[in-house]
Amino acid sequence: MRNTTKLKQVLLKYDIDLSMDDDGQMKLSIIDKMNGDITSFENPSYSWLISKAHSHFSKQVKAETAIIKQIKE
Repeated sequence: MRNTTKLKQVLLKYDIDLSMDDDGQMKLSIIDKMNGDITSFENPSYSWLISKAHSHFSKQVKAETAIIKQIKE
């Protein structure tokens, strides 16, 4: 999956903040649009950051889906 596709999916659930320090280390913070939870990842690779954010997004969506299924039962 391309980084732009992953980013679009992440942006459905999260606002993001991307910054870089003087050493070239990037920091990606994702802020949940519903409850304001913040999760941050640091790495010099943009691709790695997007992959981690997408992985986090997928896990959260899966967990929320499981909770909804339990409530419906």
